[in-house]
Amino acid sequence: MGDATNGTDSYFLSYEDLEVHKLMIQDSARTEAYRKAILSNRQVFEGKTVLDVGAGTGLLSIFCAQAGASKVYAVEASNTSELARKVIEENHFSDIIDVVNSKVENLTLPYQVNVIVSEWMGFYLLHESMLDSVLYARDTFLRPDGCMFPSHCALYASPCSLPQMYSDFDEVSGVKLRKFAEALRKSYLNRPKVMTISSENILATSAKPIFMLDLLQCQVDTLNEIVAEKCLSVVDKTGIYQGVCFWFDVKFPTDDCTLSTAPTCPETHWKQTIIVLPAQMDVEEGDAVMFNVKLTRNDSNKRYYNISLDMLDAEHETHPTPCSCNYTKCKIIKTFLSVTENISDDDDEEDDEEDECIIVEEKTPEEET
Repeated sequence: MGDATNGTDSYFLSYEDLEVHKLMIQDSARTEAYRKAILSNRQVFEGKTVLDVGAGTGLLSIFCAQAGASKVYAVEASNTSELARKVIEENHFSDIIDVVNSKVENLTLPYQVNVIVSEWMGFYLLHESMLDSVLYARDTFLRPDGCMFPSHCALYASPCSLPQMYSDFDEVSGVKLRKFAEALRKSYLNRPKVMTISSENILATSAKPIFMLDLLQCQVDTLNEIVAEKCLSVVDKTGIYQGVCFWFDVKFPTDDCTLSTAPTCPETHWKQTIIVLPAQMDVEEGDAVMFNVKLTRNDSNKRYYNISLDMLDAEHETHPTPCSCNYTKCKIIKTFLSVTENISDDDDEEDDEEDECIIVEEKTPEEET
């Protein structure tokens, strides 16, 4: 699916490759998340007007029609729009869904819409995404009381092990290939690697978002440079720290429905994005790992981002309070806060007991006589 102001013709041509659409359609985690989010919230769609930005083959538009939308504008900039018309006709929704072959920035609609639906995400959320176009559509066509599907997104990062680039090549069919693995790692030092990471190789499973976006509020300028400083991960298993793994979630505005590309969730075509470290490091449960992350638009192609990862010495950086890592200063602070909380709880109990005594000793005028 695709639509954007700053894209080149090759971007839209890539979405005329049916293999690309086959990959997305057969991504069951992706497709089912959208189907559930739309069909389980019929009250949002019934009798409403919907704009599908980057409609592709029309699948999401059909979900909206099935949920009771009165009109759906399926906007697709590539020539896949012709196929979308046929798919929509095949499913008997031609009277509800209008397919428009256009960039959304060139679109004209007779009125504003109630809902914007789009599957705009790229690798590590922002790479080659069409979020700019979605935000343009929001500002131009969405009613003030309208909603967006999805409505929120978040990017996560965690230290990880990479056996695929290390131990898997210690011996292959009786041959040592460590030098090959070393050369392979070097080839990825200056560029991210999209791959699938097993959940067992994630070293901090309770990772927190490094940034979040509310799609009803965020502005395009926000996307030019995203900086996340002092991202702290507390390692919850002993292992070898060899890279940083990125994944994302998107959430829908109603119902508890989330599409996640986390290693602990079913695999998607987005997989995960890995930054390979120049050297590996042994870590133990409770160790703290800290880094700065900066995503900056590429000057030559605004659909691409440069990722800067700055490793920090977690022992000498300020940690959030409380922090569950095993550094002495954090242990002391955590213990102090725990003791303070217990004292406060005891005081509250004593106050309650005093209140109870006062109540018990009170007498009515009749009893005093």
